[in-house]
Amino acid sequence: MIYKVIVVDDSAFMRSELKKIIEQESRLKVIATAENGRIALGKIKKLRPDVVTMDINMPVMNGLSALKQIMRDAPCSVVMVSALTHEAAEETIEALALGAFDFFHKPSGSISLDISKQSDIIRSKILTAAINRKHEAPNVSFRKKFYKKVSAVSKIQQAIKIPRLSRITKLGDIVAIGVSTGGPRVLMSILPDIPANFRGSIVIAQHMPEKFTLSFANRLDDICPLKVKEARDGEILQVGRVYIAPGGKNISINRKDNRYFVVELRSEINSGSFVPSADLLFRSLQQSSGNQWLGIMLTGMGSDGAKALAEHRQKGGHTIAESEESCVVFGMPRKVIEMNGAEFVLSEQQIAGKIVELIGHTHDSGTN
Repeated sequence: MIYKVIVVDDSAFMRSELKKIIEQESRLKVIATAENGRIALGKIKKLRPDVVTMDINMPVMNGLSALKQIMRDAPCSVVMVSALTHEAAEETIEALALGAFDFFHKPSGSISLDISKQSDIIRSKILTAAINRKHEAPNVSFRKKFYKKVSAVSKIQQAIKIPRLSRITKLGDIVAIGVSTGGPRVLMSILPDIPANFRGSIVIAQHMPEKFTLSFANRLDDICPLKVKEARDGEILQVGRVYIAPGGKNISINRKDNRYFVVELRSEINSGSFVPSADLLFRSLQQSSGNQWLGIMLTGMGSDGAKALAEHRQKGGHTIAESEESCVVFGMPRKVIEMNGAEFVLSEQQIAGKIVELIGHTHDSGTN
C-alpha cells in the first residue's frame, strides 16, 4: 500500500529535502507541498492525504493554526516539524495536545542543511503515522477534556490552595511508566486525574529528545494536582511528585540507606535505540525494590521495556498495559500482553483510577 503525504514548510529547500527523504521509503509518496498553512488546508481538503508534515513557524498561517483547522475540518495524521529551541518545544507540546500524531526536529534551525541526519527518524515517524492513521478527528474529545482540566485545576488551586506534598517517599510507593509515540496526549489525560493526596511518586520514561522534556514537564505541572518536574540526577523521590526523564538521558532509581529512592541519570546510550529507556527504568526498580512497585506500559512503537515488565509481573509485581482501543500505537503494550505481563489491560480513562486503587492516597491509610 502506498501512503500519501503532503509536506508543508515555508522553505523551498526544506520542502525539496523532505520530499527526497520521505520517498526513499517505497510505501510513502509525496503528493503535494505547500509553503504555509493556508495553502496546505486547501490541498489537504482536496487531496485527502494519509499524513501531513507540518512546520510550526510559517508566514500567513503557522503550523498550530493550520493544525487546529485540519483536526476540525479534514482530520488526518499530522507530524509536526520543530526547531530545537525552547519556544519551539513549547509550541510542539501544544501541537501534541491539539491532536498532532508525533513530531521530529530540525537539527540546525528553520533551514537545516543537515536535515538528512534525521532521515531514518523522519521516515519511521511518517510511516508509523500513516499506518496508524485515524479516519476521525484524533483527540477531539481529549482536547475538550484537556482544556476543561486546565481551567478546573487552575480554579481549584487558586480557590483553596491545594498543598504540594513533600514527604520523602517510603519504599514501595513508586509508579514507573514507559511510553513513546502518543505519550504526551495520554499522559495529559491520565495524570490530571491523580489526586493531590496521592501517596506515591511517579517516574516516566517518555521517548522524547532533549529540550522537549522540560517543556512537557512544565505543561503537565500546569494541569496536574501533583507537582510535575524534569528529573535531576541525585535527587530523592518525594511523595506527590511526578518525574519526567530528561530527553537524551537514561533514568534509573536506586535505593539509598534502605530508606529512600534516588534518581540516577546517565548519558551513555547502551540500551538500544530508545533514550530515555523504559527497560532500564524498570530493571533498576527490580534491583532496588524487588516487586514492590507498579509498572505501566502506555502507547508506543516497538518493545522497549516489555520483557522487563513481563518479568516484574511473573515475580508478583503489579502491571498495567494500555488497551488497543485508546492507544495511538499499540506496539509496546501489545508486547507486554503477548508476554503475559499485563495484570490489567485498561483504557486511558481507567488507568488513573487503578493507579490510585493500587498505590493509595495519604487520607486512606488502609489502602494497600
